[in-house]
Amino acid sequence: MITFNQLRVGYRGRAVTPAIDGTLAQGSMTALVGANGSGKSTLLKTLAGAIPPVSGSVSRPNPPVRFAWLPQQADIEKQFPVSVFDIVAMGCWPRTGWLRAVSRSQRNEIMLALETVGMDAFAKAQPGTLSGGQLQRVLFARMLMQQAQLLLLDEPFSGIDEKTVALLLSLLHERHQDGCTLVVVLHDSQTVERHFMQVLRIGSEQVSWQQNQATVVPLAAARRGGTSC
Repeated sequence: MITFNQLRVGYRGRAVTPAIDGTLAQGSMTALVGANGSGKSTLLKTLAGAIPPVSGSVSRPNPPVRFAWLPQQADIEKQFPVSVFDIVAMGCWPRTGWLRAVSRSQRNEIMLALETVGMDAFAKAQPGTLSGGQLQRVLFARMLMQQAQLLLLDEPFSGIDEKTVALLLSLLHERHQDGCTLVVVLHDSQTVERHFMQVLRIGSEQVSWQQNQATVVPLAAARRGGTSC
């Protein structure tokens, strides 16, 4: 699905990663791991098309597939005067465009997505009033609305409670079982070993690919766990 050809990523012509070769197969579930500053987030932004490669290339599917990019929470503006419902509605734009209002059926989809992540009671709340775990649930609901085939997530479990992590992992496994390709920046080694069959480890001088024996069934019970902070 996605092939790296001597790819180096970075900013302003300066690479922060060694050359990367390899393939992200369609339907794969890959964890990006490495030390802080190793270029994991930069690689994710390059995959999303937000920044160009410093050298080498990344080959994407043709025709292109729809992708969803979930940035780190530190990159999210929490004080913007919109409601939780509005944030999730932004996930409709690949289908409606930015200027068209959501339809009645899409409004129902939005509420269903919020219910899926246990946040339907917060539809009218503003993001600045939410805990980190609650906001991440909302951002996941927006990602679900995008109906993407490629999911790019940057440290989606940082600073949130275990119950929310379990819920969000269950949603990722369900998307994976539906055939989506996932690339997730992670730090927690146990999460990587238990839930991700493929690992791309970025070091200071080289990168390596690793295969895990992860066999985790989606945690359906996690949805009944509420919205603890």
